[in-house]
Amino acid sequence: MDVCWQYQIRQNNREEDLIWSGVTEEEVSKLKVSDFKFEMIESPTKTRYKEIKDFIQKHEWLGKMSLTPTHFFTARYKGVLAGVVIMDMPTAFSKLVGENTRKLERLISRGACISWSPKNLASALIMWSIHQMVAKTPYRIFTAYSDPEAYELGTIYQSCNFIYLGQKYGTSKRYKLPDGQIVSDRYFRSRSAYKRYAKELGIVWEEHWNKGDSIFWGEMPEGVGDKIREYAKEFESKSEFVKTVKKHKYLYILGKNKKETKLLKRKFKELHPKLWGLPYPKERGK
Repeated sequence: MDVCWQYQIRQNNREEDLIWSGVTEEEVSKLKVSDFKFEMIESPTKTRYKEIKDFIQKHEWLGKMSLTPTHFFTARYKGVLAGVVIMDMPTAFSKLVGENTRKLERLISRGACISWSPKNLASALIMWSIHQMVAKTPYRIFTAYSDPEAYELGTIYQSCNFIYLGQKYGTSKRYKLPDGQIVSDRYFRSRSAYKRYAKELGIVWEEHWNKGDSIFWGEMPEGVGDKIREYAKEFESKSEFVKTVKKHKYLYILGKNKKETKLLKRKFKELHPKLWGLPYPKERGK
């Protein structure tokens, strides 16, 4: 396959997207990144969250929201949502710049643009999002994955001059859910999953049982927590096992100023000399 699944989704959606957005092919042919309005959204309302979720489900190849989104970024053309980037807590905190990395790192977990958007809108939105994070939050380390299962190389990260960290990341063990979703074992122990298990067991989830993604098992009545976790194990054991390949991983380092950027990059090079200067992958496929 010469293109990734994300590109095929754009091709498949194009006709419908043009009609839905009310734009013409002639108008699209003249669009520039400067025609779009970018926005950072830290706490979206329910309506805006649903709009972003629906957009990701239609335009992003995974077709679902990430587990722990913390920051949202959008691009609009004449009010029409045309691009989304979502940043999360990392699935597993790294030590890319030492022990303090967990206080500096965010994961670019989702991103997609509408089919008629200019070719460079995605890269422009990603870089704008990173600069906004650096300007308004403590985060300085930004990681992203590209999945060979979807014939991804990480071309967009290469165009943005991310540092390539190799293809050795993520679990090679995944599971297929009854609805067809492919997930890692972490899925079965997420807050949303535990809440769903409780509902299926007829257990009413109390608000004080969790804060954010932390579950307070000790706050539950005796036996309730054990019952939910046992149900989770059973659900996982009944899910179909799927063997997958490791993912490509990319890194972008940006400080508040040139001095901080230089310091963080030097720290990374000192700690991980073998990862500095790795060549970008060029061949698609598994």
